[in-house]
Amino acid sequence: MPQYTRRQFSLGLLAAGLGASLPQGAAARPDWPSKAVRLIVPQPPGGFSDLIARLLAQEFREQLGQPLVVENKPGANGIVGVGQLAKSRPDDHSFGLVFPAFAAQAGSQQRLPYDPQLDLEPVSLVGLSPLVAAVHRNAPFATVAEMVEHARRNPGRINFGSAGSGSASHLGAELLQALTGISMVHIPYRGAVPALVDVAGGQIHLCFEAAAGLLATGLRHQVRLIGVASERRLPALPEVPTFGEQGLPGFTASSWAGMLAPADTSVSVVHRMSATVAHVLRRDTVRARLQALGTLSIGSTPHEFERFMADEAAKWGEVLRHARPDAPNP
Repeated sequence: MPQYTRRQFSLGLLAAGLGASLPQGAAARPDWPSKAVRLIVPQPPGGFSDLIARLLAQEFREQLGQPLVVENKPGANGIVGVGQLAKSRPDDHSFGLVFPAFAAQAGSQQRLPYDPQLDLEPVSLVGLSPLVAAVHRNAPFATVAEMVEHARRNPGRINFGSAGSGSASHLGAELLQALTGISMVHIPYRGAVPALVDVAGGQIHLCFEAAAGLLATGLRHQVRLIGVASERRLPALPEVPTFGEQGLPGFTASSWAGMLAPADTSVSVVHRMSATVAHVLRRDTVRARLQALGTLSIGSTPHEFERFMADEAAKWGEVLRHARPDAPNP
């Protein structure tokens, strides 16, 4: 993967690239895919990337005539699964999905068992799902403004759960602390759903979760949703105000899923897969399903995804470098 450089990312640019054809000189292999395609998801079943992977798998055989086999390889907040992808033989039939932790780990210069820039190739940004702040239904605050004020009066007394250090749920809470100056205690879990379950049960106060995860698990009615980290309210959660509406303009954070391939995968195959993902995401049924989950379908070119990850690495790497130490895993 070429060296990251910080550049402006826009959804309009990605949308313009949805129908992009193969670059000149990268004619598609006529026999590809010649067997089942492997898709590594470095999350347990039920996570945002897993939801995206299984949606793609449902459409893949129809588009290319071969199955897309999803392999969940969780561990170390994505490092285990991404490491397996990076070390895979570039057989043109191995791909993987990554999420914000991948960019944050690269941006924070964390020691990794692979080189994010040299061992992997960008394929496509698949989808974005804004984070939603969920609190216990009997919490002593009902809005973001009330929560921030409560935290200021009680430093270190509010705890928040996450899917692990560097996960989107962790990054969203750390960004909130950085912007407001409040101090909360981080409780990392082995997945976002267990953290959300403990919010519902009153064991912890707060959790940031992707809208897709909230809506897919059915836990939205067991917690109080106090804010969505997007510029506009989500059609799937129209009653939840944005952070901007509550005095924090510009506070945006999303979970996202993007596809990578091992380095040295054929250029033609990378672009064929990118175009296939874009084609699937343009289908009305797929777009509607993702929208119902509070998710924006993208389908970018490899270059656009590379630029997006550069911005994410810079933003979240800085947040992680200033994050407080984690509490022990429960």
